[in-house]
Amino acid sequence: MKTTKKVCAIALALTCGLAAVVEAQDIYVANSGNNTIGEYALNGSTINASLIKGLSAPFGIAISGNDLFVSNPGNNTIGEYTLSGATVNSALITGLDGPSGIVVSGNDLFVANAGNGTIGEYTTSGTTVSASLVSGLYAPEGLAISGNLLFVGNLGNNTVGEYTTSGQLLSATLTAGLEGPQAVAVLGNNLFIGNFGDDGSTTGIIGEYTTTGTTVTSPLISNLDSPYGIAISGNDLFEANFDGDTIGEYTTSGTTVKASLISGLSDPKGIAIGPVPEPSAAVLTGLGAAALWLWRRRK
Repeated sequence: MKTTKKVCAIALALTCGLAAVVEAQDIYVANSGNNTIGEYALNGSTINASLIKGLSAPFGIAISGNDLFVSNPGNNTIGEYTLSGATVNSALITGLDGPSGIVVSGNDLFVANAGNGTIGEYTTSGTTVSASLVSGLYAPEGLAISGNLLFVGNLGNNTVGEYTTSGQLLSATLTAGLEGPQAVAVLGNNLFIGNFGDDGSTTGIIGEYTTTGTTVTSPLISNLDSPYGIAISGNDLFEANFDGDTIGEYTTSGTTVKASLISGLSDPKGIAIGPVPEPSAAVLTGLGAAALWLWRRRK
């Protein structure tokens, strides 16, 4: 009986350890200047500054399960990789036109094409659903999704528009009078919009709005250095400063946590929060072997 309890305790400890690994999160950053995706812990420590290399001016990042999708406006493709950095398909989707923001919903991938003013829809396996699901946009770059709603930041006319995921127009100017809306993120009933600023320096701000277009607080966060990407985890908001080569951390209520959480980047654009990659089969096998060894020692 005592041996059984010890074995169960060992198994429980291993299970808890695995759960902690799976539930942890990391920050993934697209560095357009050196064509890489970097991986960092939520506390800002570097895990792998060049997790994925050889990209082509990477812009947007979207994560689904253990897969990472990245838009490459340099060669008009979407590539697929694992969160461990392995290449699945570097040209999963081709023939795009300045792909920038990307989001995933279920098995569907939505891509903003800044070059031809469209939003395209594809499956996560690369099949085209509708290359021009939404058209007539103005240099769309920022993209966010909530349920069946798509929010699109139009850099060309300084607006954020709202559409359904089936392409229906709800409001072409949900929010207007913005100043370079490069980044859009949604949390519950609130939209966070990153404004690049008129001179590409520290005039950048993040404003908060409701998903119906009402201003909550603008600026919520100010004196940013060309915010290109926004990612939210719990009550924390992370933003990529393109000209500052940093990632800043704030609360969703606008309080500064650390303005330079990560520094030394190379023209960061897209940013995403994803789970730490699950342990490999080899790791799991090793854990199992360790448990068996301990059990035999206690017989």
